[in-house]
Amino acid sequence: MRRKRVPAAPLPQRDGIDPVRLRLPEDPEGTWPTVGAYLLGRYGAAVGAERIGAMLDAGRFVGADGRAAAGPEPYEPGRWLWFHRDLAPEERVPFEVGVVYRDERIVVADKPHFLATTPRGRHVRETAVARLRAGLGLPALQPAHRLDRLTAGLVLFVVRPEDRGAYQLLFKERRVRKEYEALAPYDPGVGLPLTVRSRIEKERGVLAAREVPGEPNAVSRIELVERLGAHARYRLLPETGRTHQLRVHMNALGLPILDDPLYPVVREDGPEDHRRPLRLLARTLEFADPFSGGARRFESRLALSDPA
Repeated sequence: MRRKRVPAAPLPQRDGIDPVRLRLPEDPEGTWPTVGAYLLGRYGAAVGAERIGAMLDAGRFVGADGRAAAGPEPYEPGRWLWFHRDLAPEERVPFEVGVVYRDERIVVADKPHFLATTPRGRHVRETAVARLRAGLGLPALQPAHRLDRLTAGLVLFVVRPEDRGAYQLLFKERRVRKEYEALAPYDPGVGLPLTVRSRIEKERGVLAAREVPGEPNAVSRIELVERLGAHARYRLLPETGRTHQLRVHMNALGLPILDDPLYPVVREDGPEDHRRPLRLLARTLEFADPFSGGARRFESRLALSDPA
């Protein structure tokens, strides 16, 4: 049985953020006699019954036809509703998102340190995708891959939804050459270049990933670029894309990336110091374009400041 197509959202984006979409589930037990009863049951514990009532009174839950849903309306399984969440205030990341390249299919952006790629957790408005959507007037813009919030550098975004799968497949099938730059301690006892292979696991709710015994699922090539006194500049070439892979591998070599708040020791939660970013930069992206077949190469315009 073919699934019904999801209707277009009747609400526009707000600050580059899509409205929340929900579909009323089947209710064979008759638990929810009205739309209001369902919304209260689903969201009341999180935001409070008074808030749900106020949102309904204000017409903030909207159906596919653009009409506001009223609380007393009979419950209708399968009905689509959209609404905008009340977002908590976010501290602005004091760096701009640069655009390295743009055409009708893709945008290649230079994401600054501390800015998330996409909404997650407490970072919603302060994300690269939200800023770019609003700034470039591209409401359908989506990333083809992710870059850690603390890492700066190149992120490939796709302009049209119908093109996104082709670019995502490049990353899934490891057909994108990614080159990173890092600043870390210098140790003449670590023979470079070398390729690190290990198994990395990241548990949900645990900040740091860890290496565990087993079949390797993470592969990184580490090269020394130049010595900078007690520190050095490194070229990092990941063959796989595990969470925190480069940070874990550098730490395992005894070369933790400078100003890393997780490796080797998890720093206590507190205000972020924007003057001391993680010294890790996604420097280069190279791939064959899935539509034209032409070679693409992009290089970040950002730079890592030399350690003091």
